[in-house]
Amino acid sequence: MHNGSKVTVVGAGNVGATAAQRIFDKGYADVVLVDIVDGLPQGKAVDILESGPVSGSDASIVGANTYEETAGSDVVVITSGIARKPGMSRDDLLLTNMKIVTSVVNEVVAQSPDTVLMPVTNPLDAMAQRAFQVSGFPKQRVVGMPDILDTARFRTFLAMERLDVSVESIDAWVLGGHGDSMVPVVGSTIVGGQPISKLIPKGRLDAIVKRTQDGGAEIVNYLKTGSAYYAPSLPPSSRWSRPSSSTRSRLSLAPPTSKASTDRRTLRRSPGQAGSERRGRDHRVRPHRRRIGRPLQRSADAVRELVEVMDNANG
Repeated sequence: MHNGSKVTVVGAGNVGATAAQRIFDKGYADVVLVDIVDGLPQGKAVDILESGPVSGSDASIVGANTYEETAGSDVVVITSGIARKPGMSRDDLLLTNMKIVTSVVNEVVAQSPDTVLMPVTNPLDAMAQRAFQVSGFPKQRVVGMPDILDTARFRTFLAMERLDVSVESIDAWVLGGHGDSMVPVVGSTIVGGQPISKLIPKGRLDAIVKRTQDGGAEIVNYLKTGSAYYAPSLPPSSRWSRPSSSTRSRLSLAPPTSKASTDRRTLRRSPGQAGSERRGRDHRVRPHRRRIGRPLQRSADAVRELVEVMDNANG
């Protein structure tokens, strides 16, 4: 039974509808599914609602084409935007999705001024920054989710290497932006208490890192007319479940690290606790300056460039 919490999901496409279903299934919050297409969010909401007796959820879910129903939302998940197509990078989506996210943030903030925003729209780091700028919210109330998604992909590919361990036994994380410049932290990856470098040859690890960086593009190339949505829809709903013992990082606002940058704050990911509940100690990244610091700087610079493009487009 939920505790009176309310979550709005904006965008009733594959990611949005699946996220709404996952949140509803947990029964932790009532859900409002919003989309501009008449009948789409309403139909999907009724379909999800009818699964309640099977999933054991007593939560409610409604669909809407306007934002009045979203008033008083505790969390707003923003999935609306155009999807990637084969050959299209996340960055190609930038200006179109910037306009969409700007409009959505203005609407939801007017109805729910105390909400927490969770952008899922790509390119995610830039859209999170845009939501932060438009909303005027403090940094604690604009939360990105690529940390969980990218780390989940990294851990999945590692688990596929016939290591004979559960994915729960793989402590790993991915830092940097949600794009080609993301930085899987191989040197701090632990599997069953053993450094991953002792279990998988370097050449194979390099291939796993590359596959992680290209994880979204791989699925786009398979689907041809769509993009990933099962894995991307899970992080928004996981925020409403018990914390996992697996490694996670968080998306936070921090001063830019580039000497050439301005004093504008830029979203970046920093490491969180890694299995501290199990081991009674806090594992934090202590990156080697040359091995991790430089790739992480390049990733931060890539995100900053996108933010500058958006700023210039706004005149």
